[in-house]
This record gives sequence, C-alpha cells and structure tokens, in this order.
Amino acid sequence: MSELTSNKRHGGVGRALLWVAIVLTVALLGFVTAVAVRSNPIYSDREANGVSKYKFIEECRELLEDTEKLTVGAQGQAIPLKALVEQSAPLATGDELHAELEAEPAQIIRATENIEGGGWTLTAPATIAVHNGSRTRALGQLPMQCVHPKGQETQAQLQLPGQ
Repeated sequence: MSELTSNKRHGGVGRALLWVAIVLTVALLGFVTAVAVRSNPIYSDREANGVSKYKFIEECRELLEDTEKLTVGAQGQAIPLKALVEQSAPLATGDELHAELEAEPAQIIRATENIEGGGWTLTAPATIAVHNGSRTRALGQLPMQCVHPKGQETQAQLQLPGQ
C-alpha cells in the first residue's frame, strides 16, 4: 500500500479545519454584504416614500429630458420652457431643445432629501441647450426642482433665479 492510500492516516483534523474555514468565510461574506447594503447611498425605504430614491432620480431625469412638457416657474406661474426660449430667439428648423442635469451622481444623491409626510425632493442645476445635428449651443443653467410627494406623481420644474 502506498502512503496516500494507507489506513493509518489521520485526516479528521484537516477536514474539521477546512469546515471551520468555510463557515467563517460564509459568515464574513454575509457580514460584509449586510454592511454594504446599509451604507448604500441610494438605499431607501420605498414604503415610507412611495418610490425608491433610485427610481425617483431616474424619473426626474426623464421629466427633464421631456422639454415639450417641461415648465419654468416665474412669479408664481408655470411657463413652458420652449415658449420662454422662443421669446428671445425662435428655434430654427432642426433645432431641438435639451435640458440635462449638470451635477455629479454623488451630488445628486446627496441633494435628494425626504419630505415631511413621505416622498422625495431634489434641487440640482440643469443646463439648457439647443442641439442641431452636431452643433450645440448652450443657453445657460437653471435650478431644477423635482418633487415626489408620497402617493402622487413626480413633478419637475425649472426655476428662474430669484423666484
């Protein structure tokens, strides 16, 4: 008989140590996962706010991209963004109005806050630009306010400075 197939070998201690190492590894992975989930910056209580923080931020981005429906708050009135832009210079054929958030993702997450009674609010800078093919002409930045009261639809509106 060879050394490897001998009946006199004692493998019980090694096998027990292997099982201890496996159990400790699984426990450590479970602990790391639990800590990571709790410290996730976009983790949120969907029940308390009506929608998750991630979904709220995505809805705000989508509402901002729909410049046909996007409005600007001025002196208590909601003026369509397109009408406001066309007051100074009409859009030419092929011109498309675009609005997008200019904040970094970490800034957007920090700026997203709970509102009393449940829901979310986000205020961040949005850049307004006119695109025509490969040409882009920036018109400026306005603060965008996005709100989702619990149980209601998400709403986004640009604000004129000082309003």
